[in-house]
Amino acid sequence: MNQEAERALAEAEERGVRYVRLVFTDVLGFAKSFAISATELRPAFQDGIGFDGSAVEGFARVEEADMVARPDPVTLRILAAPDGDLAARVICDVQYPDGTPFEGDPRHVLRRVGARAAEMGYTMEVAPEVEFFLSASSSAFEPLDRRGYFDLTAADSADALRRGVTDALEGMGIPVETYHHEDAPSQHEIDLASADAMAMADSIMTLRLVAKQKAQELGLHASFMPKPAEGIQGSGMHTHLRLLEGDKAALFETAGDGSLSKVGRAFIAGLLGHARAMTAVTNQWVNSYKRLVPGFEAPVYVCWAHRNRSALVRVPADIPGDERSRRIEYRAIDPACNPYLAFAVLLAAGLDGIRQGTDPPPEATDNLYVLSDDERRAEGIVALPDSLLDALREMARDEIVAEALGEHVFEWFLRNKRLEWEEYRTRVTPFEMERYFPLL
Repeated sequence: MNQEAERALAEAEERGVRYVRLVFTDVLGFAKSFAISATELRPAFQDGIGFDGSAVEGFARVEEADMVARPDPVTLRILAAPDGDLAARVICDVQYPDGTPFEGDPRHVLRRVGARAAEMGYTMEVAPEVEFFLSASSSAFEPLDRRGYFDLTAADSADALRRGVTDALEGMGIPVETYHHEDAPSQHEIDLASADAMAMADSIMTLRLVAKQKAQELGLHASFMPKPAEGIQGSGMHTHLRLLEGDKAALFETAGDGSLSKVGRAFIAGLLGHARAMTAVTNQWVNSYKRLVPGFEAPVYVCWAHRNRSALVRVPADIPGDERSRRIEYRAIDPACNPYLAFAVLLAAGLDGIRQGTDPPPEATDNLYVLSDDERRAEGIVALPDSLLDALREMARDEIVAEALGEHVFEWFLRNKRLEWEEYRTRVTPFEMERYFPLL
């Protein structure tokens, strides 16, 4: 075994861990888990633990059911169990019995794209702003407050939840930069400190689980649904991307336009060029497109800017001249995505821009929401897909997205999401009954 595995075993033994929860992720981004005794952790590191892959969405067919969950020792974290017993959590890679990576494992998808970036000399760090809603009910959105952005409130259950989630994440080695109330009623945001893409995808999966657990302890429900009610802001996950070339910030150049390097401009061009095709992955649910509408601060138009918050891609300048702070913010992604797949396509799109040496269009300086369609067309600005069906059509035509996801995930994802759209399309909604039944 390697040093990381020995270190993880030693920590588990020193802390008196009784059992270990092995976690992996399906193609849709749902965490799957089973537990083993702590005494089985060493053989799990050595050989993995077999399971039936045919029972997991997007994994193997019945005739190819045997899969192996191989725990990644660097992801071992100690958990405090409600009964006082200590447990540990380890995130797993999914493999075939012969040890080769399983093509449908989202971690494998991201690792493969990360390896291509490394071949070009780059690594990507990610810092997301994760928004979610807190509700008194798990079956309907029942907000706990009517407060807004950055509202300072007395201690209440929502503040207790934000602090509880932050404490739990910090205790697991996941640093939180800030947390606060967001714009909509009972909407909250937790911002994670920048980390490499794989570690951050792991952290987002952990954050979602911890938030739901802490809410349940308070008799509440935390939801990462993009838009649980009409007339309010939806939940996004503005994602800050840093590209490193060795130890150097590849996006920064003192003489560049706004301190943005040529590589940074090409990366932006790649993001914009594949934005419509990536949206099916970064915004993968029918409900995601109820958020991506004009009038609620979510990005709708494919363009970039330094300060314009109506743009899809923004280049923040909060610390001018600071090389390390130079980053690119992608604003469409929502917190209900599969973070492994989302980061994979974002990185692949940016790398394609670098390979092509593409230059982005002029930055958008106007408020895009007040421009007419003709004015936007004159500036060459197109809109993001306005439905999951539209997004899937764009995705199906994009070779870079297909290559990033791999054949297995690409084809399965399209099939699954087309079925979701068909189910949605054939539903009769309360809106239709209210508007049409008395009239027609």
